[in-house]
Amino acid sequence: MTAQARAATEETAGLLSLEEAQARMLAGLDPLPAEDVPLVEALGRVLAAPVASRLTLPPWDNSAMDGFALRAADVAGASHDEPVRLRVIGESAAGHPARVEVQPGTAVRILTGAPLPAAADAVVPVEETDGDDAGPAADEVLVYRQPVPGAHIRRAGSDLRAGYPLIAPGALLDSSALAASAAGGHAQVSVHRRPRLAVLATGDELVPAGAQPGEAQIPDSNSVGLLAQAVEAGAAIEALGIATDRLEDVLGRLRAALATVDVVVVSGGVSVGRHDVVKEAFEGLGRLELWRVAVQPGKPLAFGRAASGVGGDGDGGREVLLFGLPGNPVSSFVTFELFVRPVLRRLAGHVDLAGRLVVRARLTEPVTKAAGRRAFLRVRLERTDDDEQWLARLAGGQGSHVLSALAAADGLAIVPEDRQTLEEGASVEVIVLRQLGER
Repeated sequence: MTAQARAATEETAGLLSLEEAQARMLAGLDPLPAEDVPLVEALGRVLAAPVASRLTLPPWDNSAMDGFALRAADVAGASHDEPVRLRVIGESAAGHPARVEVQPGTAVRILTGAPLPAAADAVVPVEETDGDDAGPAADEVLVYRQPVPGAHIRRAGSDLRAGYPLIAPGALLDSSALAASAAGGHAQVSVHRRPRLAVLATGDELVPAGAQPGEAQIPDSNSVGLLAQAVEAGAAIEALGIATDRLEDVLGRLRAALATVDVVVVSGGVSVGRHDVVKEAFEGLGRLELWRVAVQPGKPLAFGRAASGVGGDGDGGREVLLFGLPGNPVSSFVTFELFVRPVLRRLAGHVDLAGRLVVRARLTEPVTKAAGRRAFLRVRLERTDDDEQWLARLAGGQGSHVLSALAAADGLAIVPEDRQTLEEGASVEVIVLRQLGER
């Protein structure tokens, strides 16, 4: 074994694979309890109980067109050359049905969505009559075309019937699902509670976003990015501010959060330096279950569990998940994507824990990475000239501090653990982070 290979083996010894780490984090996790919420607040939530229609829709036969309701047999053979004249005996409008029955030789003016009058078996669109020319007050209409029975009629129950299942549990509620629920007679639905997540940044060098950094200080971009990622994953969020690199400060802020949240994410302080106190803080609050994962960027990553009542007002019966992510901004982003996002989606009731599109692409240039760790490279996705294949182009520098490349990236290209280099043209999977083509 070469010295380089030996060093790489020692470097990755004891690191958990991505799948092993995810399995430990997800172990024993069930979706959060359900709550009833108004439809307008359920967008993007996961349904916890089935939704069945309480109503029959349409509740009555109605017109699909503006025109005239009539008996099809009364206009047999009608054409532009030989129109059939009918007497108009009323009008049916949405919310104002006609209280008349269609008799032989008569018609009822009807508007889209209006109830079909009794004895009518077809609707002739106004364009196939002289109705527009004669005006709404005319008491006669010329019909230029014979409809087939049932023409332009929406039958009662053709959309929904009372008791008809609309949406199954586990469905992600989008605008169409909410509209269908409302049409079925519901004002609220039962959805899984949003996971509550708190973010704490650590580091004496950090100042809040927007503040003027002093000597040897930088803005806290991690809190902003992680909170935004949490919202994208469906969580309700809380910011715990910036803690100094002192154990007492970190512990105090975390204890205050345990009573109210389901997940705590701490950025920074998880490595092996003298000022890295997050692992110790997790052990003081509960138990540390893993540290260090074979991914690049983001090897130092702590995960633990604590009871909700530790140091707070909770009853101690609820488990809070603790994530310690690296301080470098790209590392914190990637590890949140790989580990925190699936946990949040499991808690929110999702079946697809990643919730990301993965595409296959060809690298436009050679790439290198550390041995023994799965790499996630920031890339831009482009189509080939024939529009048949994706190309993955590095979005910029791949250092874990290069946030500008992350902002420019469409996705994360995956390079397996057993490869240190990939040549130009190599095929890779890419986790898509944004809707393609939205730039």
